[in-house]
Amino acid sequence: MSELVLYRKYRPKDFSEFVGQDHVVKTLTNALALERVAHAYLFAGPRGIGKTTIARILAKAVNCEKREGQGTKSLNYEPCNQCSACVEIGAGRSLDLIEIDAASNRGIDEIRELRDGIKFSPTRLKYKVFIIDEVHQLTKEAFNALLKTLEEPPGHAIFILATTELHKVPETIISRCQHFNFHKLTIDKIVGRLAQIARLEGVKIEKQALEMIAVNADGAMRDAESLLGQMMAMQDKNITTEEVKALLGTVDIAAVIEMVNYLAAKDMKKAIAFVNNISAEGYDLGQFARSLTSYLRKMMILKVDSEMAKLAAPELTEEQKKIILEQGQKFSYEELNRLLRLFIRAESEIKSAIFPQLPLELVIVEVTDVNNVK
Repeated sequence: MSELVLYRKYRPKDFSEFVGQDHVVKTLTNALALERVAHAYLFAGPRGIGKTTIARILAKAVNCEKREGQGTKSLNYEPCNQCSACVEIGAGRSLDLIEIDAASNRGIDEIRELRDGIKFSPTRLKYKVFIIDEVHQLTKEAFNALLKTLEEPPGHAIFILATTELHKVPETIISRCQHFNFHKLTIDKIVGRLAQIARLEGVKIEKQALEMIAVNADGAMRDAESLLGQMMAMQDKNITTEEVKALLGTVDIAAVIEMVNYLAAKDMKKAIAFVNNISAEGYDLGQFARSLTSYLRKMMILKVDSEMAKLAAPELTEEQKKIILEQGQKFSYEELNRLLRLFIRAESEIKSAIFPQLPLELVIVEVTDVNNVK
């Protein structure tokens, strides 16, 4: 089974199947229930967390012909996924759902074509829905053309703009949309979804293996499902943590915690041996340096205020948060500052180093040498 097939096979078909982004789902479903859907939405956030998926669900919901209780006080907000409108949109066959990738269609000509097309009523559905992905890549002229359309949209049109770089979207565009920030998913939510998919596929996989996949997905459900699909492609019905570790060429958070313990204890010998062991096993040292940097950043923020865990480290389990707080007590702010700068530099140097482990070894020597305390 390919990664793409797995991801498409389990793409959420309605709001109830969607994992995470509860604040977005609640607002959109309330708007649907009250028949107060806006003419333009802007979804902003990292890639692979469901922006275009929820846009398609919304497109189905506003056009669904059989939403239960339509026209009554008990109006349902879920698409039925059975009527012709839902089926056409779900299969990508509807002429009234227009998806534009701004990365490859970023010029004024494309937006002018869109403006011309929007004047006409929907071919068959109630609304024409325009989904513009990576909208930040539009040119200045294209943005100006889009702005005119958003200022005076026809009643039969709904725009859904998606972006991974909100700061590149003009304020004039943002102000004319209902704006939602999408967040990275927590490890628990990703693990729960992956476990469900594994059960449906008849595959057994260790919880620690699922957690490792979730950590490496960095909060993106799409990446997590792709990684799971990669594991399933081995035709293995019983996936272990070691198999995941070997295939991904990564080290899990337990390895990062172990390394930080050596640094806190200033155990130069064990730290250097550890780096060489994971290097000999074929793990990506650049990724390990990034994981260390990310972990130490979370440690620094939680040391400032442990209540910031939901903001800075939403993917960590309660046990992991407890460990990171305890480890944080062993470092001063100055030491954490120094470690972060050194590992950021090491990650860059690993790419061109003759011996990839050398930049990490140099950091270890510098921070564990008791005679070199700054």
